[in-house]
Amino acid sequence: MALSAKLELRQGQQLVMTPQLQQAIRLLQLSNVELMQYVEAELERNPLLEPDDNPDQTRSERESPEYANGEDAAPAANGDASDENWLDLAKPAADPEGAFDTDYDNVYPDAVPSGAGGDDAQSAWANVRQRSSAGGDDDVNLEAYVANETSLREHLSEQLPLVLKEPAERLVGQYLVDMVDDAGYLPGDLSGLPEKLGAPAELVERVLASLQSMDPPGVFARSLAECLALQLKDQNRYDPVIAKFLDNLDLLAAHNLNALKKAVGIEMDELLEIVSEIKHLNPKPGLKYGSVQMQPVVPDVLVRPAPDDSWIVELNGDTLPRVLVNRTYLARVTKGDASSDDRNYLLECLQTANWLVKSLDQRARTILRVAQEIVRQQDGFFMHGVQHLRPLNLKTVADAISMHESTVSRVTSNKYIATPRGIFELKFFFTSAIASAEHGESHSSEAVRHRIKQMIDGETPATVLSDDKIVEKLKIDGIDIARRTVAKYREAMRIPSSVQRRRDKRLLERTARPT
Repeated sequence: MALSAKLELRQGQQLVMTPQLQQAIRLLQLSNVELMQYVEAELERNPLLEPDDNPDQTRSERESPEYANGEDAAPAANGDASDENWLDLAKPAADPEGAFDTDYDNVYPDAVPSGAGGDDAQSAWANVRQRSSAGGDDDVNLEAYVANETSLREHLSEQLPLVLKEPAERLVGQYLVDMVDDAGYLPGDLSGLPEKLGAPAELVERVLASLQSMDPPGVFARSLAECLALQLKDQNRYDPVIAKFLDNLDLLAAHNLNALKKAVGIEMDELLEIVSEIKHLNPKPGLKYGSVQMQPVVPDVLVRPAPDDSWIVELNGDTLPRVLVNRTYLARVTKGDASSDDRNYLLECLQTANWLVKSLDQRARTILRVAQEIVRQQDGFFMHGVQHLRPLNLKTVADAISMHESTVSRVTSNKYIATPRGIFELKFFFTSAIASAEHGESHSSEAVRHRIKQMIDGETPATVLSDDKIVEKLKIDGIDIARRTVAKYREAMRIPSSVQRRRDKRLLERTARPT
């Protein structure tokens, strides 16, 4: 085989992403918590980065020679720092809008001027005050800041010395208190606990029996039946009939009253009385303690109504990390007897710091643009509710703001928006379309789910709707949907079938106590 030299020309296409671009893409899809962690790590790694402790200070003030030299400019009304007449209270105050170059119409949306906004804007702002977690001064609960709510473990630990006297019993009791979950239950299997604690099994059982007498009744139970039995014992209502009833709770869960009646050996009227009594017990007694309502997420974007019936979309400043490049430190170090390696290291740190500042700014701008377009597309939802939610996809938003779909997808991942109707994930507003029965505008799948739930919530024992009936009613409303789609939406909302709902409503009707 002879060897020969050849010259070939080939054409190829390759996508090359710089490390900076890769990091910028990763920053875009990070949540606010993950972004904070990343920025904190960069602050520890890069000596030229420092947190912005004064975000209200303008960029021009930071870059001024006085700021660079560490000197603070004294406030002066006429530009003379030595003049102390700037504190003269007799002088008229300057125009705040002219001084700060801003319009206060966007700052105070509830102060609707005459002839602008009208009742709709006022009602919209009233809706904000009702639904948002951050209300006005009238909504502040001072007791929430003064009184600290007692947790379940703290409540049980306070009762422990009153129930158990011996030190060994208190040690075992404290261990069991630490094992209790938020609902007040213990793990079902405690067989290995005596060996683990090095205590006799009789001691553990005696301590457990003493702990089960604590408040609230039903704590330290290992099953639902035991929890209900403890509450009935506290009410002096526990007897052999109820014991047999609790042993057959699975029949009650299946709404098989006939089989339950045979298992217990009582008449139907007496069985219904027991069921009614069981309904008034608390299956999770521990939840009454430590039930402080906390905001699950911190929104990245805030939406509030404007006086002109539009919407003000702004970023949440609490979720935006602010960093500065300490150029003063860089100049001071480079002026000294720094080696070439040190200079190269500082230049690399400077490049990384500048890139991070630009990336954070670009990230904030991108999130704001996407959020503004979503609010514009889903204006009906913000004005009237879920039933007016429009079908929306990533391509529609991307084309409107001249971005790629992947960028919009990264922006909407793990990002939340606070609206007058609650806090939603940005992906909530992207729903599939369901065709209209009258060949009109398509409907959002989320709006259809809401409509199905409304129809089911309005049912009575005599008017329980099957999936076929729901399909017929939706077609009357102009929604063309298949029965299997209705079943899929119903199961996703954890709504049982029509047969099960009819059984539940009939049982509820039969066991309801007369008022």
